[in-house]
Amino acid sequence: MTQKRLFSLLMAGMLSVSLLAGCGGSSDSSADASADAAQNTADTAADASASAADSDLAYVLGNGKMKIGYTVYEPMNYTDANGEFTGFDTEFAEAVCEKLGVAPEFVEINWDTKVVELDAKSIDCIWNGMTITDDLKQNIAISDPYVKNMQVAVIKSANADKYTDVASLASASLVAEAGSAGQSVIEDEANGLSGASLTTVTKQTDALLEVASGASDAAILDWTLAKSMIGEGTDFADLVMIDGLELSVEEYGIGFRKDSDLCDKVNEIMGELIADGTLPALADKYGLGLAE
Repeated sequence: MTQKRLFSLLMAGMLSVSLLAGCGGSSDSSADASADAAQNTADTAADASASAADSDLAYVLGNGKMKIGYTVYEPMNYTDANGEFTGFDTEFAEAVCEKLGVAPEFVEINWDTKVVELDAKSIDCIWNGMTITDDLKQNIAISDPYVKNMQVAVIKSANADKYTDVASLASASLVAEAGSAGQSVIEDEANGLSGASLTTVTKQTDALLEVASGASDAAILDWTLAKSMIGEGTDFADLVMIDGLELSVEEYGIGFRKDSDLCDKVNEIMGELIADGTLPALADKYGLGLAE
């Protein structure tokens, strides 16, 4: 074999090896690119799934219903004489659910464990004349204020001359719903009632029963409830509010899980219901004042 022939064969071999290496590199690069693309797609899907899981709005829309935590509290959520479940908050929640395109599901809860129920997803919101407090703001998301309220003292009409102010209540036996604004008012030393004996009950209506039976001297509870449930023509005809005694002025809000996007959506819808006259009409119907 001539040197020229040998050189040609060597060059051909080297070229083949180079081409094979080049083809192999291209294949590996394509495979890596495909793998990267697949991983990016998987990561995007995972992020989207996590985002949906974190979204209360998506959760409620996916379920097709909103579970609304309440206690029996006239005029907010109660059963009327015709056996119909109704009330300001009931109708308000129904109007919001209609705009969301979901069904309202009302779930009666223990007011003292309302945040636990919310976090456990036994309910999606607390919608029941809930007083906005700094303590609650630390644990849950709260809607814009929608109704004005105050805490009042309810006594037997026969005791109207005996209990007339905070000083006279300071040595009385008081009752309030557990976990309520009424209990907070009694326990806050600044209000002058912390020295009184306190009994807690599971519902504000039970507090009225305590006073009516004589088990407690006075109930500290929401004006919105008292104005609807005591006095002439009610089941508590012999109970009255201490005239002119406003123990705290407050506002109601709707409670949601911490950082809930459902809260933002309900605020948006609330604004629409105020603008179109729905909420003002409900406030007039139930004798309430809207928050300003």
